[in-house]
Amino acid sequence: MLAESLYTSGKYLQTNPTWHIEESPWKVSHILPMLKRHHLEPKTVCEVGCGVGEVLRLLQANMSEETTFWGYDISPQAIERCEPKANERLHFKLADFTQEQDVFFDLILVLDVIEHLEDYFRFLRAIKPKSQYKLFHIPLEISVQGVLRGKIFLRNRDVHGHLHPFTKETVLRTLEDTGYKVLDYSYCPEYEMAASVLQTRLMKLPRKLFFRLHQDLAVRILGGARILVLAE
Repeated sequence: MLAESLYTSGKYLQTNPTWHIEESPWKVSHILPMLKRHHLEPKTVCEVGCGVGEVLRLLQANMSEETTFWGYDISPQAIERCEPKANERLHFKLADFTQEQDVFFDLILVLDVIEHLEDYFRFLRAIKPKSQYKLFHIPLEISVQGVLRGKIFLRNRDVHGHLHPFTKETVLRTLEDTGYKVLDYSYCPEYEMAASVLQTRLMKLPRKLFFRLHQDLAVRILGGARILVLAE
């Protein structure tokens, strides 16, 4: 498929040379509180589309020593960068996770993945029986500001491979439509990331102020957020 070739050919690495490793601490800072809030202490964790493996490395450093981690990706270039991080409790595999047979994990992480997939409905249905809990992290790219700017959608498509923009409502409905039970969700404001990571630094302060007043409206109007959803 055309979308898959972007990651298997090495082209994605050319346009995104860090593979977004710099966002990993920010993602983990939201994942750990979500797990704690629901008293989840998974013994097996799998990240589908693990990229260069930094989220799993950080989770291993902050979770139980009894937990084992697995990372899957279809990109040979990404898995090659993961290999130095592997250890007796952290494993990586070059494979399409949806094709894996007889695997089951306590928790599956799907972080910034479904917006890249041509058929994310098929993907969501395929991974559902492979774990008890899932954590989805998804950009919310549809906002008033985004629509007015217009070209931002094509830029995200060309540079980051984002085929599908979402809102909070379409994310939650998509999960429900594919058989998931949504247990909890929270916004992950991008203004929390380091200034060196932000693509639109000028929007950091207005987004931060508006978000403190009304989270839903801030995200709908100014954008600049992702959503973390716990489901089973």
